[in-house]
Amino acid sequence: MKFGKEYVSQMIPEWQQAYMDYACLKTILREIQTSHERSERQDVVKHKLSGRRNFSGLTKRYSRTFSSRELENHDILVHETIGDDGFEKYETTILKVAEVGRESELVFFKTLDLEFDKVNRFYRSKVEELVKEAVVLNRQMDALIAFRIKLDQPSSSWSCSETVSVDINALDSKEQKGKTLAEEMGIKVEENVSNGGDSTKETVALSVLDRIRLNKNQENPLSTIRNVLKLSNKEDLKFTRENLKKIEERLKYVFIEFYRKLRHLKNYSFLNTLAISKIMKKYDKIASRNAAKLYMEMVDKSYLTSSDEINKLMLRVESIFVEHFASSNRSKGMNLLRPKVMKEKHRITFSSGFFVGCTVSLVIALGLFIHARNIMGAAGQKLYMETMFPLYSLFAFVVLHMIMYASNIYFWKRYRVNYPFIFEFKEGTELGYGHVLLLSFGLSTLALSAVLVNLDMEMDPSTNNYKTITELVPLFVVAVVIAISVCPFNIFYRSSRFFFLMVLFRCISAPFYKVNLADFFLADQLTSQVQALRSLEFYICYYGWGDFKQRQSTCKSSDVYSTFYFIVAVIPYWSRFLQCARRLIEEKDLSQGFNGLKYLLTIVAVCLRTAFSINRGNNWKLAAWVFSGLATFYGTYWDIVYDWGLLHRPSKSWLREKLLVPHKSVYYVAMVLNVVLRMAWLQTVLDFNISFLHRETMIALIAILEIIRRGIWNFFRLENEHLNNVGKFRAFKSVPLPFNYNEEEDRDI
Repeated sequence: MKFGKEYVSQMIPEWQQAYMDYACLKTILREIQTSHERSERQDVVKHKLSGRRNFSGLTKRYSRTFSSRELENHDILVHETIGDDGFEKYETTILKVAEVGRESELVFFKTLDLEFDKVNRFYRSKVEELVKEAVVLNRQMDALIAFRIKLDQPSSSWSCSETVSVDINALDSKEQKGKTLAEEMGIKVEENVSNGGDSTKETVALSVLDRIRLNKNQENPLSTIRNVLKLSNKEDLKFTRENLKKIEERLKYVFIEFYRKLRHLKNYSFLNTLAISKIMKKYDKIASRNAAKLYMEMVDKSYLTSSDEINKLMLRVESIFVEHFASSNRSKGMNLLRPKVMKEKHRITFSSGFFVGCTVSLVIALGLFIHARNIMGAAGQKLYMETMFPLYSLFAFVVLHMIMYASNIYFWKRYRVNYPFIFEFKEGTELGYGHVLLLSFGLSTLALSAVLVNLDMEMDPSTNNYKTITELVPLFVVAVVIAISVCPFNIFYRSSRFFFLMVLFRCISAPFYKVNLADFFLADQLTSQVQALRSLEFYICYYGWGDFKQRQSTCKSSDVYSTFYFIVAVIPYWSRFLQCARRLIEEKDLSQGFNGLKYLLTIVAVCLRTAFSINRGNNWKLAAWVFSGLATFYGTYWDIVYDWGLLHRPSKSWLREKLLVPHKSVYYVAMVLNVVLRMAWLQTVLDFNISFLHRETMIALIAILEIIRRGIWNFFRLENEHLNNVGKFRAFKSVPLPFNYNEEEDRDI
């Protein structure tokens, strides 16, 4: 793989704009090369300059200065100045400017200096942020160790120096940012503390613990109510082993995330330095100059490569983490700190292909079975469509949605949308598109097998007496799927299953939980699965009321069923409305109010459409028409303009300024498809029927179109969210800390 592609693939997606623009510099070098080639063709007498060197600025450092005589052998001179903002700036002067490619070379170094200044400033700002964060972690460690001492169970001998902060002289000695809490309080801890001075340790512990409270990071409905009533959510310290275990788990996660930031910043420095080295080698080769050596010396002296804060912080974090969170087992500690990457396994690919083959074979077998037995022309076909078809269509909706999600993952990865960070998946546990395809086609194989078994037991003369058993087949499949979903054992991607169940519970419990992107994203998925939820309602009615024993459905004649037919369809939209209401109150974002209005309109439209499908009156039809049209127009506008961030006037093409997909036609096609598929749900109001299709089939087809629309929406919605994160350089999630310090007391000391 060429360096340019490798360089892009290793970038932190959210920081992409902060990296060296390697592609732009290569474009300028091509112009220089073209100028030289044109000159050589015009002047065949001119000799090519030799003496090109194979140099890498990352493998050798240069520290000596050059005399005026030595400068004669160099082609550039780099000046360092201090800008108005206090940051250093670098300007390169070409000492020997040739006529050939002169303007392009000046542009090259001007661009290179600007790019390097950008990288240097960004790196310094991020280092300063992490140094400040290290001080906060330092105070958290003081509190944790004091908590352990209070419990009389210190994990190791303690001294004030055993904190996250690095050598103060390396960071900023004049500001003394790395002081431990004990030092800030004026408590002098002698050597006998580290040697086991119990009384002194107890004094330090009490002094620290008097100034902290335990943060209640686990949000629940009770904490939400307390916030509404403006009651404090801070807990008094209770010195129990259970609390200590919770604190250690929280702080361990904080350290892992902090170490991940350090690794990313170190990689940022290395990649940019390597990019500069590579581009200067190319420049020397193309322009036949000797500039790389001098320029890389300047790079080596710059803050980007000369500062050592990150390395020291990494070493200190490793030391503290291994000692306090890994029982001094370095191998175990480093395994926790280092990122976990899920590797694609051949058995996943093989299993996915196997189940795809099984699904295709079963679909063909089902078609041949129906044709051979003439099931569509049988007397019981209508009854079968009203009873068994809604039971099995549930699996079709779920499988199709999973396939669409797998395709979303594939394209998110292809266009470098950082979906694990956006959804806040635990690192190393996110599912790839291969895993989702395996689950979806595995479920489709199970469901199609059940359909064939069901049809065979019904039509075969030797088994058609066992109607009760026949009817229980789909219920058995649903029970298996639910059992696997809630299975506590570490099988079938337990972490992903539990994450899904947790987010689902938060959606149902809205607005008692703070709304994250994963919460409203899943709630939006549920709004496209209304027909699947109604199929679940039919399961409860069909099997709960005993209709399966006679293969007849009395559900639609029941007032209770009809009432819940409304409620089930409204639940996803109501959940989204409550989420919007909470975000409106918390974030003071007026757009969330307009978004909530969209879901209120949809709720009214769904209820009127459902009422029309039951009562068939002209008044219901007119009302359903009006509100369905309003909801469709409003929803389409919101999808394209707000969720996708498209059709903005500042852009010449009415799209976003930044697009991940290189072909703009894809966005226009997606917008048209969104409008067309949004219109599909108006079919129930239009009452458009096809003679050779049963009504249940028509309803299923419309539900499938809505799932496809949602799958398209998913990609562009997350693309827009990713670009918003890129614009704000948000590459890490904020992790709540276990302790909260009394800041008023801090200021008094």
